[in-house]
Amino acid sequence: MVLRERSAVMQMGNKVVTRTELSSLGWKLFLFMGSYREKGDMKMSEKKESVKTYILGKWDTRTIVGVAIGAALFGVLMNFGGIRVFTNTSLTTAMLVDVIVGGLFGAVPAAVAAFFGNVISDLIGGWGFWFDWSIGNAVLGFFVGLLGVYGARINDGIFTGKQAVIYAVLVIVGNAVAFGLVTPFLTYVFYSQELTITMGQALAAVISNASVQIIVGIPLLFLLAKRNARSTNLKQED
Repeated sequence: MVLRERSAVMQMGNKVVTRTELSSLGWKLFLFMGSYREKGDMKMSEKKESVKTYILGKWDTRTIVGVAIGAALFGVLMNFGGIRVFTNTSLTTAMLVDVIVGGLFGAVPAAVAAFFGNVISDLIGGWGFWFDWSIGNAVLGFFVGLLGVYGARINDGIFTGKQAVIYAVLVIVGNAVAFGLVTPFLTYVFYSQELTITMGQALAAVISNASVQIIVGIPLLFLLAKRNARSTNLKQED
């Protein structure tokens, strides 16, 4: 993803906070959201939820808070949680926000978190707003968040090997569409920029983002599903 070089620390009041402390705090909040369940969520619903629900999400308090935390964490990690791999492009743990928000809340919540997360990243970085990349990230978040549509129920402890393969394919397709098509097109439309550098950045983003979301994201989804399976006392079925 596009990232401008920043300091490893942030000033919060009279306290200097390191990137490690910020990242640790964000992931702890996410783990809390992943394990927290309202009373009505303690048992798996006997009635299958519609595809529409898995796409749009349930916009209750838990979802809104989860999306807000996700967007904030995305913005911080885009600035302080990456390794540069190309011009203004980094291998960043921010891409795991799509995985967690998408797995817990659905496709549209993941898209919203990624969009506003990129806006927050631009705000923290101080280099202006790049809505072409914000929209590209939203498109990617939507693809990653389609887990429930093909049967992966992370909140209910269900994530199988077959679903992991489908997830990996959608991650690759989502990155290709988001940064190979949508972002370059919007860069030209919004900013009338020459696309040679943008396409180079897009290719680097596709490779780096997909690597993080597949290599780290799949084990993370298995871990979240296993954790939630224990809390719901459900058994997975292949």
